[in-house]
Amino acid sequence: MEAVDFSMWGLFARATITVKITMILLILASGWAWTIIINKTIQYRRARSLAAKFDQAFWSGEPLDELFDKMNMDPKGPSEAIFAAGMMEWRRSHKQDGGLIPGAQARIDRSMDVAIAKESETLQKGLQVLATVGSTAPFVGLFGTVWGIMNAFIEIAEQQNTSLAVVAPGIAEALLATGLGLLAAIPAVIFYNKLSSDSDRITANYEAFADEFATILSRQLDS
Repeated sequence: MEAVDFSMWGLFARATITVKITMILLILASGWAWTIIINKTIQYRRARSLAAKFDQAFWSGEPLDELFDKMNMDPKGPSEAIFAAGMMEWRRSHKQDGGLIPGAQARIDRSMDVAIAKESETLQKGLQVLATVGSTAPFVGLFGTVWGIMNAFIEIAEQQNTSLAVVAPGIAEALLATGLGLLAAIPAVIFYNKLSSDSDRITANYEAFADEFATILSRQLDS
């Protein structure tokens, strides 16, 4: 009997067009998921680094007006963007005679909340893809497996032969689709949970900073 190629490429080459399309989609989904995972890991690491650097400058004792002027209206990170939103509203709330427009504290808080919401949306962007891949890839792989097994049984019926040499190649091709589905889904689910947790922690740190900054400005308003 002719030797059967059970390598990954051999199984893919023998699969039907439907199963091949399913496998290609799963490979593309896995690549897309890993691209998001790598990009988000780099983005979160950079966000934490910039936040730590800004916190050091913020609590260094330097006057807030001077710190804001150094930015030249060009924040370098999310923490600076939140700080800049609060400072801009703080300055806009001053009248020409030096007094404050009523409701300054509420407007400052709202400005920083809007900035935090924008940064949180940026942090969360792309995580929905990981959730989608993690939840659907196993079912897409299962579809490929069911289709492959169906064609394997059709081939068995046509050849009137139930020997392992006839059954095994078709079953192996079908199970490859399930394997690729799990290969795409498992990392997507694991990193979705991790990155979602990291995003929540970073956003919580932004909110804590905004509360501290609002408290400082509130003291100046009261004085």
